[in-house]
Amino acid sequence: MAILKLKAPTKDYLWGGKRLVEEFGKEAAGDVTAESWELSCFPGSESVIENGDFKGKTITEYIKENGKGVLGTACEKFDDFPVLIKFIDAKKDLSLQVHPSDEYAKEHEGQFGKTEMWYILDAEKDAFLYYGFNRKVTKEEFERRIEDQTLTEVLNAYPVQKGDVVFIESGTLHAIGAGILLAEIQQNSNVTYRVYDYGRRDKDGNLRELHVAKALDVTDLGPVKKVKNPAPHIGTCKYFTVDKVDLTGDFTNKICGTVDESSFLHVLIVEGQGEIRNGSDAIAYKKGDSFFLPAGSGDYELSGSCEAVLTYEK
Repeated sequence: MAILKLKAPTKDYLWGGKRLVEEFGKEAAGDVTAESWELSCFPGSESVIENGDFKGKTITEYIKENGKGVLGTACEKFDDFPVLIKFIDAKKDLSLQVHPSDEYAKEHEGQFGKTEMWYILDAEKDAFLYYGFNRKVTKEEFERRIEDQTLTEVLNAYPVQKGDVVFIESGTLHAIGAGILLAEIQQNSNVTYRVYDYGRRDKDGNLRELHVAKALDVTDLGPVKKVKNPAPHIGTCKYFTVDKVDLTGDFTNKICGTVDESSFLHVLIVEGQGEIRNGSDAIAYKKGDSFFLPAGSGDYELSGSCEAVLTYEK
């Protein structure tokens, strides 16, 4: 099979909801399901192949058995698999947090930092993110406001709606607000420094750990710099490139492309249904499905009525 359908591990973080289970058909992680890791080689949380000769194996095992050539020549510059792709359902506010750069994370955590982008799938009326500061602050003020719990007063409250794209570079203080459903494309890392969590306690009654000292080291203390429009892509950086596909099912009911030797292609179906083809392979898809097409697998076709997010390397 040239098309690998993936099953995502799910996470029951306390701020999650039920939409990933009820609307996207994901496996419940517990009373709430906050995230599904749709394309993941992260140790202990790897996506599992659901079809073909590699059914039941993780995507990591597939790469190991077939060689890194399945990732493409554009991935040769990375030591490890470069991306992690998720659905995130924020029923409640996430903690205020920041991710370090590669250099800082390698020195202090033994893994890569995290740059990420969010594609907003749905947002309740008046939903917003925290996205950097609304003015320049000093390190001393940042630390004081964490201590006296007034940090949100100097943050940029950023309203969002369905279809918005937000690019979060490492060093940017941020938080997803309540009532937001999104797809996240990020570096393959799980390093997060939490600076404020509204005094919430976990399921065992404990306050969640904060990482203030490290956050003070890595946070950019000014407003977020505007990112140039990456058209025709909805997001691009040295770690990943992301495109969006809209098929109406009527006039525009299919797209065709080629997966060449330069990169794999990941297809995330965020709405609709139809069929994906690659060579002699053809698989029906529905909302929430996730597919990996290895580098060099040739021509593909996506048909039907859908909205999809395509991720690859350049």
